[in-house]
Amino acid sequence: MNTVKVAIIGGGLSGLYTAYLLSQMNVEYQLFEARDRLGGRILSTPGPGPRHDLGPAWMWPDFQPRLAALVEELEIATFAQHTEGATLLERSPQQPPRRMVGWESGNTSMRIHSGVQQIIDALATKVPAEHILLNCRITKVTLRNSSAFLKASDEPSSLENVEFTHVISAMPLRLLAQSIEFDPPVAASRMTQWAETPTWMAPHAKYVALYPAPFWRAAGLSGTAQSHIGPMVEIHDACDPAGSAALFGFIGLPASARKTMDQGALLEACNQQMGRLFGTDATTPLAHYIKDWAWDELTAADGDRLATEAHHSGRTDTATKDIWSDVLLVSGTEASLEHNGYMEGALDAAQVVISRLH
Repeated sequence: MNTVKVAIIGGGLSGLYTAYLLSQMNVEYQLFEARDRLGGRILSTPGPGPRHDLGPAWMWPDFQPRLAALVEELEIATFAQHTEGATLLERSPQQPPRRMVGWESGNTSMRIHSGVQQIIDALATKVPAEHILLNCRITKVTLRNSSAFLKASDEPSSLENVEFTHVISAMPLRLLAQSIEFDPPVAASRMTQWAETPTWMAPHAKYVALYPAPFWRAAGLSGTAQSHIGPMVEIHDACDPAGSAALFGFIGLPASARKTMDQGALLEACNQQMGRLFGTDATTPLAHYIKDWAWDELTAADGDRLATEAHHSGRTDTATKDIWSDVLLVSGTEASLEHNGYMEGALDAAQVVISRLH
């Protein structure tokens, strides 16, 4: 008889995919998500119609086999990132943007029809609703007699005496170290490693503007732009084949500077930059949005706002043995050895922790 019972902390791609795999294995589990939604760093613009990504947007099937296989399994449509046309380069406020021959990668960047949220929505239909608990922020995990017990900030009485044989954390490792108490304490070397692992996307902010038509394409532009002026340093076409036109960009201002700016002022600064680059049509979007991941408390830890550090693997967590080693397993894209910082890494890490359940 299967006596494994798993608690999954975090309902982003890695946590939800873990739940999906456990469902297929007929393993008992419960997923706890602090937000009122699933998806974590996968987030789309609001409203009806085709959605646009405020989080990750691209996949590369050539070297992301897990993600490619999952998209195919879920029967989700993909399309190639639009790159045809000239690229714009903005060097100085004293010079107009310069048109340059567009550059294309050897590996085609693919996107998901109607946004990456489609993956989350499709996976959610495969996971029984009774196994998912939203608005439940886990704050403490206690180990007693080889069983784990969870405590939430607003703990439902039904959780108080529930025993789990394993706990899988699909949270960013830094956030895990910062926000959950362990009794008895996790080995200091594990905690240090988690705290030193930068969170993917956490220092960044993304701007998305929706338009009635992709007017830049008619002007021979790809929608790609680079800027030394800002506030955005990199811009791309974000149109969807369903007919929704959009551009998106990565804001280059440090997280600390963004925090001091009024949201409306930053939106207007991005809007003005779109106008400098793509003309007056770009200054009248149907709607525009900013998602600043650095100040999302369920994504970024304190250390993530200090610098834009490079990603590195958290998988070496398995080399440290302590009382928690067989009970507490870490997942999430930051825990992937080869694909950390990508959606592929979220799936890779989930598969690894599943293989360690016994």
